[in-house]
Amino acid sequence: MAKDAKKKKADKKARVAEKTAKKEKQKEKKQSKKPTKDDDSDVEDADLDAMLAAYQKQQEQFLKVTEAPSDPPSPRSSATLVASPSNSSELFLFGGEYYNGALATFFNDLYVYKINQDVWRKVTSPNTPLPRSGHAMCQGGNGGGIYLFGGEFSSPKQGTFYHYNDFWRLEPSTREWTKLEGKGGPPARSGHRMTAFKNYIILFGGFQDTSQQTKYLQDIWIYDTQRFVWHAPVLPPASQKPDPRSSFSLLPHESGAVIYGGYSRVKASAALRATKGGKVGASRVVMKPMVHQDTWFLRITPPAADAPANTLPTVRWERRKRPANTPNPPRAGATMAHHKGRGISFGGVHDVEESEEGIDSEFFNLLHAYNIDRNRFFQLGLRRPRTSGKKAVPASERGKRGRGKADEEELLRNLALIENKGSLGDEDMPDAPAANGDDEDDEPAKIEKPTMWEMPHPRFNAQLAVQEDTLYIFGGTFEKGDREFTFDEMWAIDLGKLDGVKEVFKRELEDWQGSEDEESDEDDEEEGSDDEEDEDMEDAEPSTPVASVADEVSVAASEPTAATEADADEQETTSAQKDDLPMPRPFETLRDFFSRTSTEWQEVILEKMKYERNVEDRSVKEIRKKAFDRAEQKWWDCREEIQALEDEQEAAGISEVVSLAERGGEGGAPRRR
Repeated sequence: MAKDAKKKKADKKARVAEKTAKKEKQKEKKQSKKPTKDDDSDVEDADLDAMLAAYQKQQEQFLKVTEAPSDPPSPRSSATLVASPSNSSELFLFGGEYYNGALATFFNDLYVYKINQDVWRKVTSPNTPLPRSGHAMCQGGNGGGIYLFGGEFSSPKQGTFYHYNDFWRLEPSTREWTKLEGKGGPPARSGHRMTAFKNYIILFGGFQDTSQQTKYLQDIWIYDTQRFVWHAPVLPPASQKPDPRSSFSLLPHESGAVIYGGYSRVKASAALRATKGGKVGASRVVMKPMVHQDTWFLRITPPAADAPANTLPTVRWERRKRPANTPNPPRAGATMAHHKGRGISFGGVHDVEESEEGIDSEFFNLLHAYNIDRNRFFQLGLRRPRTSGKKAVPASERGKRGRGKADEEELLRNLALIENKGSLGDEDMPDAPAANGDDEDDEPAKIEKPTMWEMPHPRFNAQLAVQEDTLYIFGGTFEKGDREFTFDEMWAIDLGKLDGVKEVFKRELEDWQGSEDEESDEDDEEEGSDDEEDEDMEDAEPSTPVASVADEVSVAASEPTAATEADADEQETTSAQKDDLPMPRPFETLRDFFSRTSTEWQEVILEKMKYERNVEDRSVKEIRKKAFDRAEQKWWDCREEIQALEDEQEAAGISEVVSLAERGGEGGAPRRR
């Protein structure tokens, strides 16, 4: 047996050596080709400062801000897509990079997507930031505008890298860039995240590439948009804080911000092979990938109103429980956008590091909603429309609905008289804001786009943005063998209806199958896969951080304590539904929900106002507006549970919800939940 094992091992080494020699031969064949001028200009020690100076000189040729119609942006990754804070029909796309397998191209162009018109416009400006990728952008909150920090730039062959530490503000209405100068700001980085809290911009994490290693960061910075200064908060002594990471999710909260997930590489010791005497040799330190699944809450307490002008807000980290129903297996590159108290996550990749020669990856195209307050994930699925069109309402039914509406208006008038606010005439009643684009009178005709009933192709690091309850997915990356593909497309999903994925634009990828050399490499890998499995079993190493995270998920699923925590979360969710506030019904839009429950919500507002000062100054319109805001918050808070009920009812053949008011409001069968 020992001789057979030694022979098998010797044969394996010979095959590996032959494969390595073949790859080296292919590499020499590629390098022997005649280089072009572009290749000559990019040596390992390329002068990045000179390249950036050339970009700056080219940028100064623009004398003013111009905006012109354009084709959709060229394919790119690590860009930023931000919804305009001042115009509900605009999206801004900036920067990014594109790698074609040989050369990397960086961009600094600003694109504006006009949603209502379905057109793209390209903006040129003498003050545009230099080309970059991996930067962070966010809305300015109370300070207005859009803010940008950092990013990276490299030579075409990526032999040398450069990290930015500049800070910019974009005015959405004028498309004008302004560089914010200031001392003592965050150091250069990329892969970080930013979000807004009141008058502050919060920045956390990221990484820096040095000549020796990649350094992941865990520092927190806050920018005051009123005083125009950066400061690094002093954390309480011996307090916990998140581990260094990049590519995480940073979501705004009414009391600060919430961090989930991320990616980094951590040091781990790997034992070397045993010696002939059976003793274990020395261990070596390796960098292993870590996919984080923890959640942290950053609580920010602004200074008091009567505090001195230079008083800083107090900051502290609070570690939250592990979210319930997290996507499994753990994945990196699952980008997340904020939408009304929750995060919308799409895609991601799970890497299984088999050997030093390659990584086996699984890509995803699932859509998840992360409820921030409940600390729970929900998977969102597309649903086909229940009927081909709206049914015609008989005249008799219209009369019954009219009577129900008249009764509701009379009740509102009585409430107004009780509060000594005067009468509530029709001219004083503001219409409920349109939900999901139901009010088409004030909007241009909608442009019909191709719709598909399955999620886009699996990918990671797609750019996400939410504007007017619609999720937009731009680009993303997919890997096949040694080849990296950047998607050249953008999709739109109505988060309220989930009625399919609409194609904003899509261009086919070039050279999807890869080159002949890459295909031959894949064939070689398939031939030696069986033998590599045997060698991996022989050279098994201690568990790595990635494996430990996966094992933790599987073990937690089998332990009774995990089930107990899941049951507790389920009970908490159920108890949250059993409050005294009105609940949405299945298949009920936000407009219908508010029309049915507006009286109850106004009673809630009036009850709350009893304990407030200056109640006499509140108008009927303001009361109704506050009532609608509360109803909208409740509608979105219960959206995932209601969608689950809708799916169950659809499976049972129930496709409509009829209220008692629509049936005339006169008796009828007992109420059913």
